[in-house]
Amino acid sequence: MSLSNSLSLVLAKPHPVGRPFIYGGAAFAVVGGLILGPWLFWIGVAFTLFCLYFFRDPERVMPQEPGLVLAPADGKVVLVGPAIPPAELDMGEAPRWRVAIFLSVLDVHVNRSPVQGRVSRIAYRPGSFVDASLEKASEENERNALRFDLPDGRQLACVQIAGLVARRIVCQVREGDSLMAGERFGIIRFGSRTDIYLPEGVKPKVLVGQKMVGGETVIADLKTGPLA
Repeated sequence: MSLSNSLSLVLAKPHPVGRPFIYGGAAFAVVGGLILGPWLFWIGVAFTLFCLYFFRDPERVMPQEPGLVLAPADGKVVLVGPAIPPAELDMGEAPRWRVAIFLSVLDVHVNRSPVQGRVSRIAYRPGSFVDASLEKASEENERNALRFDLPDGRQLACVQIAGLVARRIVCQVREGDSLMAGERFGIIRFGSRTDIYLPEGVKPKVLVGQKMVGGETVIADLKTGPLA
């Protein structure tokens, strides 16, 4: 990555969800510094800078080829394999390919739509907060699952999963909304995971350990499915 690209990533404008944390940290730095001294000021400054970095929301350049499934989040692929979609999405009990992306606190946490389609189902389920890199996080952790209906009738699922530190999943779309591939739909605060369940017959093109760039990295090609 070039220096200019690295700077644009670090200095990207923050997501609106982060504003209360950023403003709160700045206020804490000023008020705390005036009342209790410079050490509290610098703690507030450090927290504010961290929030500016964590909530950054850089622009992305989506591939223009139709029928691609894009990464719904930045991070590292920790699981690739067959799995049954969350029961609350009513997508049946047949296993389909799942790609799980783990987001560390250093990754961009904005979630993006992996495909062009209509959000036909959103289902929130409370749960635990185990390490999001573990396979059991898909079943045990707090999660928010979205089912996408594709133009050709197939379905895909994208699941926001809270992690060890995360305690807040934000979903900014509603059932019935239509999204373009790469369009923002939410964010998870402070460490998390995003799982994607591909349509039946579609295989992923990524491997465990591979780094993802949300809205840009191609996870799969829908044209390789049974309707190709």
